[in-house]
Amino acid sequence: MSTSSRPVGLVSVNTAPERAKKVLGEVCERVKPRYNIEHVGNADTIGGLEPLLKSLEPKPGIVFCASMWTPEQQQEIKSIARSVLGDDFRFYGIPTGLQVKVGPQGIVEHILENIDGVMAQ
Repeated sequence: MSTSSRPVGLVSVNTAPERAKKVLGEVCERVKPRYNIEHVGNADTIGGLEPLLKSLEPKPGIVFCASMWTPEQQQEIKSIARSVLGDDFRFYGIPTGLQVKVGPQGIVEHILENIDGVMAQ
């Protein structure tokens, strides 16, 4: 995907919305040579994801879960996203507890290491 195409919207599910905005903003900037991704919203609760996804036009193409969610919660988030977006989205769950271990900059690096796989979904 070139940077001249329409951006792919990314929605995060993170109880720390300002941190999500900062971290994902940096990721979006750093991948610009390869991908045109724009962080378009954050749900700070699992229950807030469905109304957020329904409110966005165009529909986002990526959903990221922050590391505070358990694997079970990440599956619930993925199911909610699928119920709204169908199968036409990419999903990535940051490993549970990683933020505590590596901090925000470590999360940026982790996402950058995994972004090609996410975009290939």
